[in-house]
Amino acid sequence: MDRGELAAFLRDRRERIGPAEVGLPAGPRRRTPGLRREEVAQLAFISTEYYTRLEQARGPRPSREVLSGLVRALRLTDAERDHLHHLAGAPPAPPPGPPREVRRSILDLLTRLPGTAAIVTSAIGEVLAWNDLAAALMEDFSALSRRDRNLIRRAFLGSHQGALYGISDAAEFARDSAQRLRAASARYPDSPEVTGLVAELLAGSEEFTRLWEAYDVSVLPTLAKTFHHPVVGPLTVNCDALHVPDRDQRIILYTATPGSASEEALRLLSVVGTQRMDVSG
Repeated sequence: MDRGELAAFLRDRRERIGPAEVGLPAGPRRRTPGLRREEVAQLAFISTEYYTRLEQARGPRPSREVLSGLVRALRLTDAERDHLHHLAGAPPAPPPGPPREVRRSILDLLTRLPGTAAIVTSAIGEVLAWNDLAAALMEDFSALSRRDRNLIRRAFLGSHQGALYGISDAAEFARDSAQRLRAASARYPDSPEVTGLVAELLAGSEEFTRLWEAYDVSVLPTLAKTFHHPVVGPLTVNCDALHVPDRDQRIILYTATPGSASEEALRLLSVVGTQRMDVSG
């Protein structure tokens, strides 16, 4: 526990918060910038004396309950919360499971990528968000259950034809998926969703069992892949992945080389969308 740094951090964050931000009146005689110590203590459900000792670098190591109260009282961001825990000598507990909420700015980004099929996946392979071109290239994810939107489950347990959209690197995708899931299981050891998915795959797939027992976690980037689409035929796309660290999510971008036949195929898909042109009316 670094008492001096903890005290300075608490004092700095307290002075940055105005009373109105936490629903308190400013009052005519307020001379302290930000909140008073007693106000922080009240909001954190601890005694003023105890909080004062923390700011004076004289307090004992705070419990996780106290730290949670301080995070709430001081309106700390996720990064600030983790920093507070480290200063107090109590590293934050791992999150209960892979985050599923996609930031609004990323959702907006997906709609502003002309000519690009884009999806957002969770740490365990669930498709969380997608744009129209991705739905046309792969499938209409909105018509699927959450369970069926998990690409790792589809890779090993998919029973219908085209479970992986006819991609050219299905074996490599399966191997990389097993490695990513093993890494995720270490980050979320207490998540029923993660342990349940692993158990389901071990019970249902010999291939997954073999890959899982290899204990590999090193994933190589996929630079390009070919989709065999039922409407426009084969199209080769560049594959780029952007990591969203605070959500442990990935943005997967599929783009075609300018001037190529695949670019024309993507352009056609952007027009026809998810409708099947090969089905006569």
